[in-house]
Amino acid sequence: MRLAAVHHADGARIGLVSADGETVALLPPGSGTLDDAVRGGPSALQALAEAAVDAPPRPLAEVTLTAPLRRFNRDILATGWNYWDHFDESLGKREGQDPESRPTRPTFFGKGPGTVIGPYDDIAFDPDLSTKWDYEAEVAIVIGKDGRSIPEETALDHVFGYCVANDVSQRDLQRAHGGQWLKGKSVDATMPLGPWITTADEIADPYALRVQCEVNGKLLQDASTGQVAFRFERLIAELSLGMTLRAGDVVLTGTPSGVGNARDPQIFLADGDLVVTRVDRLGELRNHVTRTTLT
Repeated sequence: MRLAAVHHADGARIGLVSADGETVALLPPGSGTLDDAVRGGPSALQALAEAAVDAPPRPLAEVTLTAPLRRFNRDILATGWNYWDHFDESLGKREGQDPESRPTRPTFFGKGPGTVIGPYDDIAFDPDLSTKWDYEAEVAIVIGKDGRSIPEETALDHVFGYCVANDVSQRDLQRAHGGQWLKGKSVDATMPLGPWITTADEIADPYALRVQCEVNGKLLQDASTGQVAFRFERLIAELSLGMTLRAGDVVLTGTPSGVGNARDPQIFLADGDLVVTRVDRLGELRNHVTRTTLT
């Protein structure tokens, strides 16, 4: 299923998006929110499927999709350097913060939940806060079952589904605070997420997804999830080691090469830019960069 969070005149609704992405069936009021569905397990999904049988489809263009999740347990759990081509393209461009060698285990950081915006919302942009706003197309994993110290062999059993994200980053802030990335990754209203959650049963091979980012019509990132340095099972196993992952947690799986900071000349986002982030079989985000006072 493709489950969307829909803004409707009578409140937030869950929508089931058709396979062609053209229509959406709005579930009746009282079906709860998508956050509820993610936490509700298989029985909640079955109830949604049954409720959708009698829900008439309407054109997707006639409704407003919001961020699929809004009730977060914690920070977004993000992964750095998970495509070696991205790790290598930035060598010597990290302002003295290059590691001595390729990491042998995944690199994790947190992003504040306040970063999350909807699939078509404006990306906040304040040049007084940062002069280096960068794009990073990613696949996001939505956890659907609690677990601690999860073995790699069963890690994908804990995945509710997948969606598209763009980890918009402020590179100067990222370098300015002792080498940790929290500040440069947690600016309000800067991470598009969506456009819906595609449940895990729809994705037979999560390593055959094409990840792309365009800025103003120019394709800047184009890769396959088959290129990841650490597979999704490894990310879940490492994150959950001694730390319980809970249904509703969001895990970003890293960005491929082509980021603006690593280009020559560099490319950074500016007011008015259109950022399109797509992953085949998961959908597309379309967000304008819009000047906003954040300082």
